[in-house]
Amino acid sequence: MAADIDERTRRGRYAAYVAFGVQGLSFAALVTRIPELQKAHNLSDGALALVLLAVPVVAGIGSVLAGSLMTRYGSGVVLRVAQPLVLLSIVAIGVAPGDLALYGAAALFGLFVGAVDASMNAQAVTAETRYGKSLLTGFHAVWSAAGILAGLWSAFANRIDLGLGTGFALPAVLGVAASLSTGHRLYPKALEATGPSVEQLKAAARRVPWKPIIIIGAAVTCMYIADSATSSYSAKYLKDDLHASGAVAPLGYVAYQICMMLSRTGADLLVRAHGAARIVGAGGLIGGVGLLTAALSPNPLVAIAGFAVAGVGLSVVVPTSFSAAGRLDPTGLGIAVSRVNVFNYAGFVLGAAIAGAVASDLWLAYLLGAALCLVVLVTARGFEPAPVDGAMPNPAVAERPVA
Repeated sequence: MAADIDERTRRGRYAAYVAFGVQGLSFAALVTRIPELQKAHNLSDGALALVLLAVPVVAGIGSVLAGSLMTRYGSGVVLRVAQPLVLLSIVAIGVAPGDLALYGAAALFGLFVGAVDASMNAQAVTAETRYGKSLLTGFHAVWSAAGILAGLWSAFANRIDLGLGTGFALPAVLGVAASLSTGHRLYPKALEATGPSVEQLKAAARRVPWKPIIIIGAAVTCMYIADSATSSYSAKYLKDDLHASGAVAPLGYVAYQICMMLSRTGADLLVRAHGAARIVGAGGLIGGVGLLTAALSPNPLVAIAGFAVAGVGLSVVVPTSFSAAGRLDPTGLGIAVSRVNVFNYAGFVLGAAIAGAVASDLWLAYLLGAALCLVVLVTARGFEPAPVDGAMPNPAVAERPVA
């Protein structure tokens, strides 16, 4: 199969890898310094919860808008425009002189993050379709790897008491440079679809069924409730509840992403061999054990280990959800991916709201996350939906040998 892949397809895949890496870098650079952001602006737990809640709410809007723009211009164009703006908005958060400026910068960050998430995953689905095999977990492994580096940078920045603006500027400069230098290699609209007319596109979009997407979305929502509490609040949980130092607090997120990366690196092979349903179900069970460990942890070390285990289990849910969405999309323009992406932000909104509501007892958020992992287990079968006529077969299913 590798010999049949043309150079343009390879370049698009590698450019999409860069986009995932830049997104992971930018997101982790922000969330691992949330305790310092709260301190710098003297935010109460309630005010911090509102800031963190605003991001996924606006990101959901950004994802929907991106879905509309992608049908007209293609996901590559949307990604090339939105990704540098994500990085600039992080710097704006770091240098915001007051609460109003902080809220505005956070809203812009959410808007552009939503657009990038939808468009970069559409690029990854295109790569998977053109290669004819499961690739999505590998893209998300790159996201995790970049997040690890950003988390370690945040730990170092906290250790030397580096200001937020300066601390955010370095990953922003690196990310903008990487995005601008590789963006022209992303897949153009012509390689994503055959360019149907507006009328044909609307008719095709109506053929993207909602029922299987809702089943997949339920699992994605539950996963992101747990992920939101871990990503946005693990540093605060370790520092405030378990009395970790500023240099240790970001390591919960780092451990979470290390295990996500390692799990995603090999998950494509497992999905090809055993199917998405079995792997997602196992992931839900493992993720629940990890979150339960973090919730009941007596010290930072055990909590970090719990977050690591949770990362192993939860890592496969999102990339396999996009693979399944591609199997339901006869347009080839990422409409189903954009719809599934809305559930990502629904989960992140709920996760941020729940964690913010119990900010003084964050272990409750992780206990709830552990319980919701059972929903992932129950709905795992939905990750192998019957394909819609005209949609490309899910490579994760198509490659699996028939028993």
